[in-house]
Parts: sequence; structure tokens; C-alpha cells
Amino acid sequence: MAFRTDLAVEAVQNLPHTADLRQVRQTDRTIEGFSVSEVEILNEHAAQEIGKPCGRYITLELDALVRREEDAFPRACRALSTLLGELLPDSAASGPVLVTGLGNRMITPDAIGPQAIDHVIATRHLVEQVPDVFASWRPVSALAPGVLGQTGVETGEVICGVLDRVRPAAVLAVDALAAGRLSRLLRTIQLADTGITPGAGVGNARAALNSDTLGVPVIAIGVPTVVDGATLAHEIAAQLGSPSCEALDDLSLPVMVTTRDIDREVADIARVIGYAVNMALHPHLTVSDIDLYLS
Repeated sequence: MAFRTDLAVEAVQNLPHTADLRQVRQTDRTIEGFSVSEVEILNEHAAQEIGKPCGRYITLELDALVRREEDAFPRACRALSTLLGELLPDSAASGPVLVTGLGNRMITPDAIGPQAIDHVIATRHLVEQVPDVFASWRPVSALAPGVLGQTGVETGEVICGVLDRVRPAAVLAVDALAAGRLSRLLRTIQLADTGITPGAGVGNARAALNSDTLGVPVIAIGVPTVVDGATLAHEIAAQLGSPSCEALDDLSLPVMVTTRDIDREVADIARVIGYAVNMALHPHLTVSDIDLYLS
């Protein structure tokens, strides 16, 4: 069975030892006390090996936030906003940006996107209507388009319709992901400049949202909230030296595993993402400023 993950760092780690990684650049660093790993896929051969499009994939580890360390929340926001600033193209340095929260608000593991949007300060209307006060602000639009089962409209169709009116210089797309290991759940944020395919993590892939389909740069912000049950079971069986196990047959149908405290954890990390997006798009803002604007 194939190891199933949306995280580039896991996909690389799970490659066989014989894989050719000469066209994959990997770096590690620390920002605001948080570990950051980057995988850059440089050509199509490497992309096919890993199963991810060419581009940059930055993984931020949020263990300090989970442990509730002192000042972990503002540090996490600053770290994530710094990484977002690195991925935003120069063409979007000051232009309008559309932030879209993908997923189903009614299903907690899929609610990262819509909940993050609740913490994004929408400024497009303010820049237009109150220019004396907000002339120095970037025009930002925030959209939670729902899912096909709720609206009868494909997510990509909703976003394309909005693009025609908003005409952003870039799109930030927030979505839930699937990890291959439980240790990653709601402790990792992956940023990618390759866009995203909504629903791919749970085997329900919709139309891709990327620069080819939308016509503007798309930065994906993803959080693993589930692990595929079959992947988890096979990994455990393999580590125990028992790749053959009758119980694995029970996982022929899709089963997703998540954490016991999923409600609180999704709310916490969605708030980090929303605040970090505000700080990346409006560098003059602090966490305290955002608290005031959102109160």
C-alpha cells in the first residue's frame, strides 16, 4: 500500500533509499524558536518521484505552541507571517490579495480554512470607502466558499467568479491536509507556492487551485488534521515486522483518524493562521493591534 500524505517533508522521508534526490533541496532552520524545514523540488523528474509539483514546501513545527510555552502564540504568528512573506511574489508586494478558507465549517477536521478566515481582517471595502484612514493598507478580501455538497457549486468556480471582480495580485488558500503520521496532526503548518487541490487529503480531490487555473500566484497554507487509517495501520504493522495482518482488511473502506481534542486544536491553529496572514499582509500590525480590530 502507498504511504499517503499531503506533506512534502513526509513524502521525501518515505522515499526508498535508492531514490535520486539530487534535484531536491532540503534545508532546516529556526524562526522565533520554532523548527522550520524546507523542501524545494527543482525538476519534473523529482516531482514525479515525490508526487508533488515543482516548487517550495515550507514546514513549520508548532510543538512549543502545543506545550503552551510562554509567548508561544505571538511567536508562532510572527514565524508564520515571516514565512508567508518569503513566499509572496514580488508582484504581490502591495497589491490586492484574496484569502480563501477552503473546507466544510460543519466538519471540525475540515474547518481549518473557514475558521482561519474568521480571524482575517478584510480591508478591500475600507480602502475604497475610507481612503483617508486606510490608504496605506493593502486591499484584502476574505472568502469561505464552502464545499460542493453545501453550495452545489465547485470551490474553484466560486473563487474564479470572485477573481473577476476582485482582481487580486495573489491568492492565499487555507485548507486541511492529511498526514502520514499521528505526530504531525495539528502540530505542523505547510506552506507551498504550488497551490492546492481541495479534498485531495481525504480522497475527494476537486479542481486544483494554482497559478495555471487561477491566473495569479497561489500560496497554500495547509494543516494536517487527519491520518488515513490504512496508512497508519500499515505503518504500525510494518514497524512490528508484520506486514500481513487480517485486521488491515477492515480498512478497505476509507477511515480517517484524528485527535481527541480536535475542536480546541483546530480553533487554536486557525487563529494562528488568521493572525499571521494579517501580519504578513500588513507588516505594521502586531498581535495586540489585531485583537483590537477583531474585537
